[in-house]
Amino acid sequence: MKERLYITEATNIGGLKLRLFFSDGSNCVVDIGDFIRRHPHPQYNKYLDAKKFSSFTIDNGNVVWGRNWDLVFPVEELHTGYIR
Repeated sequence: MKERLYITEATNIGGLKLRLFFSDGSNCVVDIGDFIRRHPHPQYNKYLDAKKFSSFTIDNGNVVWGRNWDLVFPVEELHTGYIR
């Protein structure tokens, strides 16, 4: 049985990028800003602002933005280091 992969820690390293640490002991850098610029949407665009971007939290093993999870990505996809 495969263990559930989840995020244990996330660090804002600037430039709308996060270093993510995973339950399997690995870590990677993900450019969240790149995704937002490629997929403009009013719900996401506000996170291009560095202050709003840095307001993320880790909730139930996911890195999320907004009270209602305005922006969230599949952990398995984040684990690859690239958001499609």
